Amino acid sequence: MNVEAASRVREGQALPLMEAFYTIQGEGTYSGQPAYFIRLGGCDVGCVWCDVKDSWEAGKWPLVEIDQIVAEADAYPARLAVITGGEPLMYALGPLTQGLKEKGFTTNLETSGAHPYSGDLDWICLSPKKFKSPVPEIYTIANELKVIVYNKSDFDFARSEARKVAPSCKLLLQPEWSKAEQMMPQIVDFVKENPRWRISLQTHKYMEIP
Repeated sequence: MNVEAASRVREGQALPLMEAFYTIQGEGTYSGQPAYFIRLGGCDVGCVWCDVKDSWEAGKWPLVEIDQIVAEADAYPARLAVITGGEPLMYALGPLTQGLKEKGFTTNLETSGAHPYSGDLDWICLSPKKFKSPVPEIYTIANELKVIVYNKSDFDFARSEARKVAPSCKLLLQPEWSKAEQMMPQIVDFVKENPRWRISLQTHKYMEIP
């Protein structure tokens, strides 16, 4: 990456775009709603079960100007934009979220919280990982805490993370896709015993859509 390109990335004027597509949000509070997904390349968290490992290396993906990303999102009728990754908070999201807001979008973020917050987001889905802890300030602004359940120890992790978020934050448990059949009975029992929690499913995978 040349000096000029690196500067534009630092300023958030261009971002490594792995993919962008119009679909149905399959997870969490906004599940079932049409949304335009903006998936940025680059992640340093390293979840062993990650289903988008191709996103980890930012340099594999083209740098796309913010105006172009916003214009392509604006071509679709829904006004919900989901910024995901990779780990989108590796980048300054202010210009992207400002551009989306100017077009009338509600802006949602899916993040591990491992990097400082930036941008103007309407909804923050914090999905913390054991592999790299979130920065402390993200807990106070998270609207939704989504813990992925891969094994039994993740229930204790979920409890400890829930103690860090605001009382208004929604608490979600989501089975890791390859372990869903194995872990679902334990998730059901946990939620029945801890009624603040809800179950989130990757419904887009059941529907066989992106």
